[in-house]
Amino acid sequence: MRTPVRTAVCVALVGTLLAGCETFGATSNDPNRTGQGALIGAGLGVVAGLLTGSDAVERRQHALIGAGIGALTGAGVGAYQDKQEAELRKRMADTGVDVIREGDHITLSMPGYVTFAFDSAELAPDFYPVLDSIASTLDEYDQTMVEVAGHTDDVGNDEYNQILSERRASAVAVYLQSRGVMPERILIVGAGETHPIANNQTEAGRAENRRVEITIVPVKS
Repeated sequence: MRTPVRTAVCVALVGTLLAGCETFGATSNDPNRTGQGALIGAGLGVVAGLLTGSDAVERRQHALIGAGIGALTGAGVGAYQDKQEAELRKRMADTGVDVIREGDHITLSMPGYVTFAFDSAELAPDFYPVLDSIASTLDEYDQTMVEVAGHTDDVGNDEYNQILSERRASAVAVYLQSRGVMPERILIVGAGETHPIANNQTEAGRAENRRVEITIVPVKS
């Protein structure tokens, strides 16, 4: 049986710093841990990408346009993301953060050894400069929405991992806001253990799965 998708306003989750955001989460109570290999399948090593869904993205786009964030149109969308991608690749070089381009979306995949210790939602001190660079780029390219998605390995029960993934995503979102990224631009997702990118049967694979992904989506008219 699957637990229903849970949606809540960020204010209730982490207080006023996250006003204007939405938090989304999905859990699975499937007891067959060995079946997780099927979730990886042909997608091994590929990030989950945007998880919030088209309705949430559309609502946020309308809100941002109404708040004065200019919308991108036509060929301008790709050109804008091309420039942002190039800047992020330059700034993320040698940080351990992967920059993946999927159409007009840019995803930053940050593995656990860069971001959080095992079973922790406290940002690693060495991760602050990386987030500072990301925040600076997001501030420069402000015609975008920013989905912050937390992920875990499969150690522990589903509910605990779901909550941990939400706490990790929230920690990153709060830090980005403290560096000037508008809270209205940010969507927070807790994916728990449902989107592995590596084999949870090895420590190296579990470390890859304990990650945060930041997906940057252009605001379109």
